[in-house]
Amino acid sequence: MHYWYSIRPEQHRRATAWLAAAAAAGAALAVLYRDGDQQDAGYHFLLAQWGWQEPSYFVNVWARPLFTLVYSFPSMFGYPAAKLFTVAVCIATARQTWRLAVHLRLDRAELAIPLLFIQPAYLLICSTTMTEPLFALIFVTALKWHEEGHLRTGALAASLLILVRPEGAFIGILWGLWVLLDRRSARRWMLRIPDVLILAAGAVLWWCAAWLITGDPMWIPNNWPRDWGAASAANGRGPWWWYLYILPLIVGPVLLPLFLLGIRSLLLRRRFLTGVSAVLFLLALHAVMFANGWFGAAGYARYLVCVSPAIVLITLAGWEELHWLRRRTAATMVLALSALFAFFYVDGDRYSRDAVAIDEMAGWFETQQLPVERLVFSQVYMCIRLRCGIVDRLNLTSDREKNIEYIQSLPPQTLVFWDGDTGPKWFGLTAGDFPALGYRPLRSMEYGLHGRFFKVHRQMHGGPRNQQMHLFYKTEITEQTK
Repeated sequence: MHYWYSIRPEQHRRATAWLAAAAAAGAALAVLYRDGDQQDAGYHFLLAQWGWQEPSYFVNVWARPLFTLVYSFPSMFGYPAAKLFTVAVCIATARQTWRLAVHLRLDRAELAIPLLFIQPAYLLICSTTMTEPLFALIFVTALKWHEEGHLRTGALAASLLILVRPEGAFIGILWGLWVLLDRRSARRWMLRIPDVLILAAGAVLWWCAAWLITGDPMWIPNNWPRDWGAASAANGRGPWWWYLYILPLIVGPVLLPLFLLGIRSLLLRRRFLTGVSAVLFLLALHAVMFANGWFGAAGYARYLVCVSPAIVLITLAGWEELHWLRRRTAATMVLALSALFAFFYVDGDRYSRDAVAIDEMAGWFETQQLPVERLVFSQVYMCIRLRCGIVDRLNLTSDREKNIEYIQSLPPQTLVFWDGDTGPKWFGLTAGDFPALGYRPLRSMEYGLHGRFFKVHRQMHGGPRNQQMHLFYKTEITEQTK
């Protein structure tokens, strides 16, 4: 609205400079770290890339419809393009967060841009193909419209959140309360119920699209992931205080006092209660789900990236309370220390380093010029790196015996690309199992993988990653497969 035109030219220039710096940093991370910190990133990419071949992926419960549809376009140009698209999503999120900070009349509103990117969990996935950044973009856009008084437009945008992540259903319930209790409306709360019903638009759209694409009116419950049961505890359980413990990874250890101060300040002044309630609600929700093992909750810090723009604005409100942070030297030191910790968190992640070993093994295999009819892989980046097709989609499960039967049934010229960590943990098979199944060893290598910039030699975050990579090849039908 009119607040946009009150920005002074120097404020606009500073915000533009911060956006350019964030874009450069995000692009550098996309190039330096070729895969994500979790397997989910690669699977989301493949499902988006294969969506036009298998339309049911566009309404898949795990993959999420809006994410898969949006990413299906950059994914056609490969994994790096999809990762860079996430960087663009994050830049758009930063810009919207800044504009909301201006609307809220927060001092130094342009600092919302760097504060977003120096959140450790946010920086970790700002260049990967995870669903949280897209959720954060839609969330802050809808929240800005809501704060500006466009309640119906904001509710319509918020209805799309369920199409990106499961948290959208819970945020939708909270959003309905915001609409019902909004003091700016002169209408009685009962007359606002039609506005609340707008929040169901995304779910209705999903149900209709799923029925149209699959022909199954019960597609969504039938496609529900098996480990998302109400009490599945598929990813274990944790203490109720777990999210308080990892809050420094969500907000940043240096910025955490400012965040807590911001919550106190906003609650006392009754400002930005929508953002504060969204953050506290999601923290409490994931704490309860992880403590009870509900819906496969895993206790990841990245879940809170969904509301990272609100976390930034709360932190900025805390920044206002400390007058000494108005000094350039003090502000620069806080930002620099926070950025250093966030970058160490990214560089210190062990699992993303496997891409270095996978690239080396894949490069060696490509020099052998062996034909590949099918590919079996233990890590999804192996599939991406060797440009696999939809025929190579993962058919392995946690059932070792079924995996053995499937692998034995595959035709000659099947390549197995296996590692020493994910393969045994997820699928119950080690490298020693494949020769007995009719596969000839091609190459096995051991790797000691370190961070690109920080060399930590202890078994702590940033320490070495010891990994094994194996290649096996099926040359002919054996007696075991007949």
